[in-house]
Amino acid sequence: MKEVTFVTGNPKKAEYFSKCLGLPVLYTAIDLEEIQSLDIHEVAQHKLNQAYEKLQKPVLIEDLSLEFEALNGLPGTFIKFFLQTLPLQDICNLLKDKNKEATVRSVIGYKDSDQSKLFERVSHGTISEIPKGNGGFGWDAIYIPQGYSITRAEMSKEEDEKTFKSLKPFEELREFLKLC
Repeated sequence: MKEVTFVTGNPKKAEYFSKCLGLPVLYTAIDLEEIQSLDIHEVAQHKLNQAYEKLQKPVLIEDLSLEFEALNGLPGTFIKFFLQTLPLQDICNLLKDKNKEATVRSVIGYKDSDQSKLFERVSHGTISEIPKGNGGFGWDAIYIPQGYSITRAEMSKEEDEKTFKSLKPFEELREFLKLC
């Protein structure tokens, strides 16, 4: 396997990512331009190309989309900006008296001098009425994975790891990296 660098601004996320992937992954924080598009593949590919262009070595990036059924897929790839602008309770309020079904799309991209590949995992769940729990990252306090009655932020460490792995295309990426 080639040495690969995960480009993220969150060192804890990088550590957790490496642990869940079960492979050694370096990490670096570099500024990447975020294009505006609801197409997660377009956003991820743009980030991936930038990361490789800046580092000139094998890289990984990740992008997430949190799509609300009642809002025709919004906030989608813009969830990061919603979280920077609105408290979690205000995000929950967007769905007051509406369908609370949500879809998470997680895309991890790999690029080296020879190839570029995107891996995607789609998961379903609902958005809670109010933020609950103290664990997790970002929107974990409002997202209830399918098959659960609690948010990711309320989960035990074991449940958190299990659902985190189910949200990400780690297995596909792991198998691909073993061939590199």
